[in-house]
Amino acid sequence: MTLADSGTDFSTSNLVAVEPGAIREDTPPGSVIQYSDYELDTSSPYAGGAAWIEGEYVPASEARISIFDTGFGHSDLTYTVAHVWHGNIFRLADHIERLLDGARKLRLASPYDETEIAEIAKRCVGLSQLREAYVNITLTRGYGKRKGEKDLSKLTSQIYVYAIPYLWAFPPYEQIFGTSAVVPRHVQRAGRNTIDPTIKNYQWGDLTAASFEAKDRGARTGILLDADGCVAEGPGFNVVVVKDGALASPSRNALPGITRKTVFEIAHARGISAELRDVTSRELYDADELMAVTTAGGVTPITSLDGAAVGDGEPGPITVAIRDRFWALMDEPSDLIDTIRYDVDR
Repeated sequence: MTLADSGTDFSTSNLVAVEPGAIREDTPPGSVIQYSDYELDTSSPYAGGAAWIEGEYVPASEARISIFDTGFGHSDLTYTVAHVWHGNIFRLADHIERLLDGARKLRLASPYDETEIAEIAKRCVGLSQLREAYVNITLTRGYGKRKGEKDLSKLTSQIYVYAIPYLWAFPPYEQIFGTSAVVPRHVQRAGRNTIDPTIKNYQWGDLTAASFEAKDRGARTGILLDADGCVAEGPGFNVVVVKDGALASPSRNALPGITRKTVFEIAHARGISAELRDVTSRELYDADELMAVTTAGGVTPITSLDGAAVGDGEPGPITVAIRDRFWALMDEPSDLIDTIRYDVDR
């Protein structure tokens, strides 16, 4: 099967929409990506999505934040996204550690510690009853007693958390059969001297422009270069290049991705070289295999770049092996997963 055979419509958003009440995207029969078999108890108002807003759990459909929060007004925040698969939340401690590291760089105080944030996140999932979930944790500078307060010392920071049905940056069919990308001609990744790429943020102007250009050129997504012509990242994902049996991924102008960390660990366990370094645009086009790696979609082979086949135009053996191992980790008891309790009070 090829992308052309799939009838994929790339005019839609880079994130595949989940309709209200929907829980599952189509997955290839027999593939490594399969949903749990369960039903929601719809007598609970939290069924299908729950959030933590200003110290209270609320149904996701009722989640609201103040328009005076500087996270909204100034994008003065950092966030992370973890995922739940088969009732297990993956690398939550790593996600929270990165979140709080970014907060320290922003001089942004968290109202809760690591343990408390983890418990809030897991309880949101438990309340939602979702066995496959997308879990967002956002820490903002917050707001003051006076509406529109400008004195930063008078703002009270806020933690917002929600668990909703799993969102896919790349649909399951594309994870199995491959996706397409372009290198944008009209936008570069924002410079490191203006936005610290190691702090996950909502300042997506360049990434959004890249997504629109990709759609205009008939591709799923874009891979941005920086001002020096080196590979940075895509809208919500890290890029990994495979050449001569070795992996490389950008060490600058890219988020230190948790999924990328997992990919490198899998590679090292298999005796495959994997390093973070500058990756040139030439290496991108000369790659034997390319993969997009992200919490919202795992490990996806990029089989077409700027309309030309990557390698032989099929998912490469290293990418496939790492992808399959990644999904297997979701079910293996280890320090990487926490099993969600679904018997929480409603």
